Parts: sequence; structure tokens; C-alpha cells
Amino acid sequence: MTTAPTGYRPNSQGHLIPNESIKPLDLLRDDTVRRIVEQARDTQHQLLRFKTSAMDDINSFVDIAAEQYSTKLGGKRGNLTLTSFDGRYRINVQVSDLLRFDERLHIAKQLIDECIHEWTTDSNANIKALIEHAFQTDKEGNINKGRVFGLMRLRIDDAKWIKAMEALKDSIQIASSSEYMRVYERIGQTDQYKQIALDIAGL
Repeated sequence: MTTAPTGYRPNSQGHLIPNESIKPLDLLRDDTVRRIVEQARDTQHQLLRFKTSAMDDINSFVDIAAEQYSTKLGGKRGNLTLTSFDGRYRINVQVSDLLRFDERLHIAKQLIDECIHEWTTDSNANIKALIEHAFQTDKEGNINKGRVFGLMRLRIDDAKWIKAMEALKDSIQIASSSEYMRVYERIGQTDQYKQIALDIAGL
């Protein structure tokens, strides 16, 4: 990012404007926004360092715990809960996978269409509409995974349908994974816990 010359500020079009040509309130607004953004960046870096340090501590603890039973844990860790000795504090670690479908999704759709054609001699429009609804995409072209998984939960004893469901299952790919850590404190002597907010919206 290019630094503006002393005494000038770039406007939204990228043009350099002399400070004396900018209204005092606009200057104050600009200074206020920039100061808050800088503080936000510093806070973001602190949170990142905290998360990295905390996850390292948790992984070290899990390794030590595994050694107690003469074993070693490998691969991705997640869905873990650690509680302090007095039960006052609790830490939850969860790994969330971002799923996508590969080209086998289209193969499954073709097989399902063939099933509908074979099952309905009159090409029942209602059944077709349900299937089309499951495979509809949003504005970004993404499939609603919940509706597709709903098809997979149907128990239909048909060889072609089973083959279609196998294609659906095989088409599921993990695009990326996100690791979440949530810290909780018990409310008084109850069995209820309140999350210690680490995001601005939760404060």
C-alpha cells in the first residue's frame, strides 16, 4: 500500500487531496476510523497468538494423556471437552469441515432421475419437484447439503437408488477444516455454563 505524501490524503477514487481542502469533520472521521482499525488489527493478532498458544497447550495435554495409556493419537483432533478440577471452567474444541461435492454428484442425480422414470409410469410431477428441490443451487451455485443428505437418509430398497446413494456419498469431499475453541465458566453453583465471549458481538 502506497503511503500518501505528507499533507495529503487519498479519497475513495484514489486521488490525493490536500488536508487543507478537506472539511475538519471529515478529517476527524478519517482519524477515528483509522485509529479503531489499527486497534482492531492489534487485537486480531493477539487473539491469533492466544488461539495458537491455547491449541498447542491442549494438543500437548492430549499427547501426555495418550502416553498414560501407551498410545499415540494421530490425525485431526476435534470434538474435545476439557474441564477444570473444580468444574468451574470448561473448554470445548470442535473441528468443522467445509464439504463440497465432486462430479459424482451429477452421476447420482442421473441415477435418481432414472429411478423416478422407472417408478412412475405417469412421470409424477410432485416426486420430480422434490428431487429437483434437493439439487437446487443458491446464487453462488452451491448445493444445499442438508437437502441432499435428506435423500441419503431415505430407506429405499432399489438397486439403482442404492447405487445413486453410493455415488452421492463418494462425491462428498472435505474442502477445508476450521478449528473452533470455546471457553466457558460455570454460573455460580449451577450446572449451567456461560461462554467467555472472545468476539466483539458477544461482549
